[in-house]
Amino acid sequence: MTTAIRDDLELEIEDLRKEKNAIVLAHYYQHADIQDIADFVGDSLALSRKAATCEQDVIVFCGVRFMAETAKILNPSRTVVLPDYEASCSLVDGCPPAVFQAWREKHPDHVVVTYINSSLELKSMSDYCCTSSNAVQIIEAIPADKKIIFAPDKNLGAYLAKVTGREMLLWQGSCMVHEIFSEKHLVQLKEQHQDALVLAHPECEETILALADFVGSTAGILKFARESEHTKFLIGTEARMIHAMEKEAPGKEFIPIPTSTGCACNECPHMMRNNMEKLRDCLRDLTPAIEIEESLRLRALLPIEAMFKVCDGDVPTSGD
Repeated sequence: MTTAIRDDLELEIEDLRKEKNAIVLAHYYQHADIQDIADFVGDSLALSRKAATCEQDVIVFCGVRFMAETAKILNPSRTVVLPDYEASCSLVDGCPPAVFQAWREKHPDHVVVTYINSSLELKSMSDYCCTSSNAVQIIEAIPADKKIIFAPDKNLGAYLAKVTGREMLLWQGSCMVHEIFSEKHLVQLKEQHQDALVLAHPECEETILALADFVGSTAGILKFARESEHTKFLIGTEARMIHAMEKEAPGKEFIPIPTSTGCACNECPHMMRNNMEKLRDCLRDLTPAIEIEESLRLRALLPIEAMFKVCDGDVPTSGD
């Protein structure tokens, strides 16, 4: 995209944002130009909190569909749109609601904790939602005598079991981005950059986490890099996260961990579906819009409210 075209798109988006009284929310895994034009950029927890308290008439969610659905759950009277409705998630796709329901019914005495990276239907079957930022807090809030099911990410679940000491039944799903980092290539990279720290997301496989100096959410990784006295980091999460890190920690070096193919370009294909043209179009046309049947929305809202009560002591409200 030429500079002139990008500048024109930015002007169009700015005019439409004012005309529609809209807020643009973006995840750290979005294209750099979308991050730069967004009103707010964050991880899943920060975006959920922002969606719960925003006052604009229109929420444009630059991320994947489950994120926009979460915004709609929290803002039923507002228009919620996303640039590309087909921006799904491998964790959502890997946990069919009917199959999960049948599995859950075999363990009726378990508390169900569902990662925010999940479908509306899966949330509606859950007792708590969590994000990678607050998952430990959620697990530790559940009484020790309660059995736990964690879904749909087995790697995050295994990490939580290790950190909290809780036994959990894990749904065997995984993130297509975080499961393909190469242990072999990471070891080689550590040899080449012995002064670098490894920062990894808990969705990574255990072999990668075992080599990490810090494990945390995208926001946690960003905070660690910004505040650390070290100046070089090997990054085990989606590659476009590095854009935000370079903005918040200028002068530091961030090197993406290669995948099993040796490519240091691990990007989520679902997140990549969004672009500036689609952002402009969805603001202009207010479509594709998220619509949720009210009884399903209310069931899916309950575990999100339970999450906020544990983490914040109250449920953020947008005035709806």
